[in-house]
Amino acid sequence: MHPAKSVIYFTTASGAGYGLMVWLAVMGAFGFLPADRTFGIVGFGLAFFLIITGLLSSTGHLGRPERAWRALSQWRSSWLSREGVSAILTFGPTGLYALGWVVLGQNTGLVGLIGLLGAALCLLTVYFTSMIYASLKAIPAWSNRWTSLGYLSMSLMSGALIMLALQAGFGLGLITLTIKISVALLALAGVLKLAYWRAIQMDPARSTAESATGLGRFGKVRMIESPHGEDNYLLKEMGYKVARKHAGKLRRIALVTGFILPMAMVATIMVLGLPYVAVLSFLALISAGGGLVVERWLFFAEAKHAVTLYYGNSNV
Repeated sequence: MHPAKSVIYFTTASGAGYGLMVWLAVMGAFGFLPADRTFGIVGFGLAFFLIITGLLSSTGHLGRPERAWRALSQWRSSWLSREGVSAILTFGPTGLYALGWVVLGQNTGLVGLIGLLGAALCLLTVYFTSMIYASLKAIPAWSNRWTSLGYLSMSLMSGALIMLALQAGFGLGLITLTIKISVALLALAGVLKLAYWRAIQMDPARSTAESATGLGRFGKVRMIESPHGEDNYLLKEMGYKVARKHAGKLRRIALVTGFILPMAMVATIMVLGLPYVAVLSFLALISAGGGLVVERWLFFAEAKHAVTLYYGNSNV
């Protein structure tokens, strides 16, 4: 599949924003983080910025972005519609929680419960986003259990790293707890990513040229001539190819910069002590952000649509 820049930004930015919102709610509601006004303005401002710009960018690859609102009416059958409805509903409790934190100076009690409701809706929205891809049976690389697990884990992971950097900058809350959470989530997300890559590489093909054409009973099917004299929309969007050697190199880059290096940097804080938390947490966040962009690009570039069987692919 063609890795559109707008969708790459959407899935990385909004995922990080929702993840940060989850940790603001959880750590605030359970008393691990004080309701500091300046911290709240920066934290919620960053979370809402990532969420809103991510959602807006998701319309960038649409042919008629002005009609995107119509998708909201199909929530009974469409994961895209469910994601849109859930994203809108999420602004209610998260906005109230942000107001309680910043204006009233409270993040526990009733305000905390509202925040936890918002956190649950954040996770639900990320899950709905993942199901937009996981529900597409015509793209086997996405249609598996690892897609949703990966989306959720990387959202929480990136949100935790942003939270750690914010806490380090303001010197607030139980930083050691956030460090442990970040290391655990980096390890979990990295393992899930490896499992995803192994699954799409080792799982048997679901469709072949023989099964797609119904000519398998006659033997091996091969394309004699391309259906089109030049590239069309299907080939540009669904026939995008990345060389195996390049995919392997990019996987290693994504794994090292997105998971291993950040985990090492955050774990080093526990060895060197909190005086190094600001620098190392910021470097870990930058490294993870770059790695997630590469990972997200690969997520789309390595996926093959079943329609490409009619354009020369032997299996999908």
